[in-house]
Amino acid sequence: MEYVYASLLLHYAKKPITEENVKKVLEAVGVSVDEVRLKALVAALKEIDIEEAIKSAAVPVAAPAAVATAAPTAAPAAEEKKEEEKEKKEEASEEEIAEGLASLFG
Repeated sequence: MEYVYASLLLHYAKKPITEENVKKVLEAVGVSVDEVRLKALVAALKEIDIEEAIKSAAVPVAAPAAVATAAPTAAPAAEEKKEEEKEKKEEASEEEIAEGLASLFG
């Protein structure tokens, strides 16, 4: 991931994404550079329009956030049902306790 981040930093700074530049960024933050990964990344990025990839990646990110907000609303409903069931059980057990006490005292 750090290789991609380094490439994005270079892109943001309007610097060419070359092996040398990516290596400098990675070494500046203390990451040991794997030459094979570095060459593969730079070769792959030569064929990609990074600006277009960023724009297209921004749209799908918003969709999971909407789904994530829908999930918590379902969870409280389930919790409410559980609480209602607990209350019913508690009521039944209170009635049983009252009957038990009544039988003790006649």
